[in-house]
Amino acid sequence: MCGIIGMVSKDDFTIQDAFKKLKKLEYRGYDSFGYFDKELLIKKTGHILIPKTKKLTRMAILHSRWATHGGVTDKNAHPHQSCDRNITIVHNGIIENYAELKNSLQKKGHRFSSETDSEVVAHYFEEKVKKKTMKQACVDFIKEIKGTFAILVMKNDDDCIYALKRDSPLVIGPSKRSNILASDIYAFSDLTDKAVFFDNDEFAVVDSEKYTFYNELGKPIKKTVQRFRWEQEESLKKKFKHYMIKEIMEEPIVVKRLLFSLKTEQKDNFERLIRLIKKQEKIVFVAAGTSYHASLLGVYYLHKCGVEAQALIASEFENFAFLDEKSLVIPISQSGETMDLIEALKYAKEHKAKIASVVNVPYSTIQRMSDVSLNIMAGQEICVAATKSFVNQVTILLSIAKEFGFKVNLDTLPTRIESVLGQKNKIKKIAKSISKKNDMYVLGRGLSYPVAREVALKIKEISYIHAEGMMGGELKHGTIALIEKGTPVISLISNKDHDMLSNTKEVEARGAKIIMITNSMPGDIRLQTSNDGKFGILATIFGQLLTYYIALERKLPIDKPRNLAKSVTVK
Repeated sequence: MCGIIGMVSKDDFTIQDAFKKLKKLEYRGYDSFGYFDKELLIKKTGHILIPKTKKLTRMAILHSRWATHGGVTDKNAHPHQSCDRNITIVHNGIIENYAELKNSLQKKGHRFSSETDSEVVAHYFEEKVKKKTMKQACVDFIKEIKGTFAILVMKNDDDCIYALKRDSPLVIGPSKRSNILASDIYAFSDLTDKAVFFDNDEFAVVDSEKYTFYNELGKPIKKTVQRFRWEQEESLKKKFKHYMIKEIMEEPIVVKRLLFSLKTEQKDNFERLIRLIKKQEKIVFVAAGTSYHASLLGVYYLHKCGVEAQALIASEFENFAFLDEKSLVIPISQSGETMDLIEALKYAKEHKAKIASVVNVPYSTIQRMSDVSLNIMAGQEICVAATKSFVNQVTILLSIAKEFGFKVNLDTLPTRIESVLGQKNKIKKIAKSISKKNDMYVLGRGLSYPVAREVALKIKEISYIHAEGMMGGELKHGTIALIEKGTPVISLISNKDHDMLSNTKEVEARGAKIIMITNSMPGDIRLQTSNDGKFGILATIFGQLLTYYIALERKLPIDKPRNLAKSVTVK
């Protein structure tokens, strides 16, 4: 889940220029960061700090880390170097056989200074180039290394960067006087609209004028240069204290943009997806985290139209999915690079299933693996918490369901969202009243059950409060034993759901502090919709705002919560 940058230029650039590009990838990990340009090595823990120095260089590699192997320390920060300091590397992924390799290298006299799996890469190349060229060493590396990797290698006596890829994302942004390597196109989207994507078990030799790709046997291969256009919001916070609240407030705008695109530039792909759903006999959504909750709403909407579908967690997909050529797998992802989803799609392809993805990042791995793909058009999300991307995922799913008979007027959705945002002061008061609690529960039934899970997830990841989202009908099967006097319980009640009312009364009778979110009866927050499809979106936005204001009360690092990263590119 780390972010990597490599820059090779004919012209001088400053360290600050390089760090600004790395800053764009900080959402991929912010445990530590590092920089190397043959003269200067920087390795530090914490969020990326742009150096004040005006030092110039023409080649550099950089890294933003999300820790997997080894603690969050300066020594474990990337870049890592060989014993002779001739080889310097940055790595995103996991070297599965690193222990075996490390033991072998130590027997040959190599000394390790970190606890990471990544450091073995630097020593591996140091050992190989004693007898082979770097190109030959890259071929051996792909053959001998087990695991996932996007790796950039600098050799002090070379004027190029060696780049290798398996499963972890890697792309080149070529321009007239430079080449930039990065984990995704966002790092260089302000400089070029061209991109060359690595496929698995490929490596490239990149200098300031050219790049040459090779397959796993070391034979040159031709690659397609793709032009991209990425709709994104200006990432400056401007008047907002945090990116999270900025991105929540953008939701009416991004919904309008998405709905327009489905009628115009994405119309053909949207119609292709609808035809696939009609043609294939089995529909299986696959996702993780927030996107999984969106997919559960998609299943609910389709079931209401008589279309059978199921949603599976990506990490358990192979254990529960039965697929064949008559199956349609629909992955939903913000980043388009989630490793568990990529593995699920490999499994789907092995079983000849069709793939129709819903993603936010164009040209991402998941989009490129798909037979057809829809872009959710949410723009760049800086905050780790998915907010506007979730809203647009569900808007696409509602649009699909509408084609199968689900009755909903999506044209009014942006104004309905604005009505929730207009209640932020009421939500702020609710947040303050429960901000010191350490446990809370969110109850839902039917459509509001996935929402309950999503709201609870947001509270956990951003507010650091134990929160459980659950089916109201399962309350009596154990969880009600945890309800004490004053325990906050958020009850999501759509269209006078009498069963949900009964569940609410059950916890209220045991002293719970009830917070009712409704659309057709008195409640703490009233949502302006009579349609349960839109209720699912609007109730989630309430949860996003509640989470934000709780975290604000608790003085937490809202945009960059501990231990989390935006893009989960490891298993």
